[in-house]
Amino acid sequence: MKGATKTELFRELPSVDEATRTRDVAALVEIHGAPAVTDAARAVLVRLRNEITSGLVDASSLRLALDGLHDAIEAQLRQSLGFSLRPVINATGVILHTNLGRAPLSANAFEHIRETSGRYSNLEFDIEAGERGKRDLHADRLLHKLLDPGDHKTVSTIVVNNNAAAVFLALNALADGGEVIVSRGELVEIGGSFRIPDVMAKSGATLREVGTTNRTRVSDYENAINDRTRLLLRVHRSNFEISGFTEQPSLRELVALARKRSIPLMEDLGSGALLDLRVFGITGETTVTDSLRAGVDLVTYSGDKLLGGPQAGLISGRPDLIAGMRANSLFRALRVDKLAYAALEATLLAYVKGDHNAIPTLQMMRFTKKEIEKRAEGLVKAVGGDGKLRLEVIDGESVIGGGAAPSSVLPTSVIAMTSAELSADELSARLRSFDPPIIARVEEGRVLLDLRTVFLDQQAWLTEALRRIA
Repeated sequence: MKGATKTELFRELPSVDEATRTRDVAALVEIHGAPAVTDAARAVLVRLRNEITSGLVDASSLRLALDGLHDAIEAQLRQSLGFSLRPVINATGVILHTNLGRAPLSANAFEHIRETSGRYSNLEFDIEAGERGKRDLHADRLLHKLLDPGDHKTVSTIVVNNNAAAVFLALNALADGGEVIVSRGELVEIGGSFRIPDVMAKSGATLREVGTTNRTRVSDYENAINDRTRLLLRVHRSNFEISGFTEQPSLRELVALARKRSIPLMEDLGSGALLDLRVFGITGETTVTDSLRAGVDLVTYSGDKLLGGPQAGLISGRPDLIAGMRANSLFRALRVDKLAYAALEATLLAYVKGDHNAIPTLQMMRFTKKEIEKRAEGLVKAVGGDGKLRLEVIDGESVIGGGAAPSSVLPTSVIAMTSAELSADELSARLRSFDPPIIARVEEGRVLLDLRTVFLDQQAWLTEALRRIA
């Protein structure tokens, strides 16, 4: 077979049926079933055929591949029958990393999901009355405590599947067939190329843009009001900022105008902070309570950003306006399920108790540079190595991410990695090849690891992974 032609190599390949009848592979059939094993064997043989075609396999390497056919089929089975959605270690320092699932849930949220979703629950059942209830009650009662502590019954809340849906539902319920006045400087594009103007147009409302990109005055809003105006809209600039020659009406001015003309004012806060983030050194993020107390009629915000809960879109505000949205047929199409309510209720309960450290997002923001530096130095010392892999603790910056607080950073210490044998991109790829994969940043020819976003119980595995590379 030395110097065999491609045709001769192809003849050495067994058929799928022959491959699955071998003793070792037949044992896999007993475990995983014939269809799954057959598909895996076919995939392995197709891959070998393609490698022969490409000239990547000669006679000796083909013989090695065929000797290890069982192992290759077993590996293919693990890949095809395993979960595609996998846990990863986020060592980027981006707290609300959209690509990595944004806010990680608290342990209490996991437990509440397990308790209420693994069996039946009172999702839409009033236990005391013995009749059908409302699912939004589970979040509304807690947000009522957080947003309306004086029990003035001026705030109600409903939950839909994300903030874009919250904006969509509110505009459809309040302004379908009418006009919504919004500043040109607030017509933002959010993740995945979704643009707020497009979301608004689908709602059936007509956009009435006022002002310019960098300067809008309250008089621009007032001059645009006509008999078709149904809503004044303010969109929080959560994922960008405009500096220089700028002007924007204050919330107080817009509230006064809305009251004067008897038109509801809605604010799309996006990130949805329930806690004043200035305690973490983060500025520029208005809380939901701030907006409601200022007189905004409706506030829309996300559940999986600064709030630190599951993906959800929340709408809080005047009970009469909320009731209209609850009665809208779109609400049923956009509502969330029992898993989201369980996670959201557990998250909100932590706020009610003042147990902010129970919420991973807030805990990560609270870590000081000194605390992270101590962890990083301990990890570097534990890895050791012979010098092929260089680890150095340097100053760095963590970011909030998820379109929140774009101008705010948190001082941190990062582990800078370089190798005499591997490039930064190759090092990053090696980290991603582990199970669970380790996701890091690559900057200026170095791999950077920020432990702010690495959970304490993940640090031992991260240390072991770096030892293997070293």
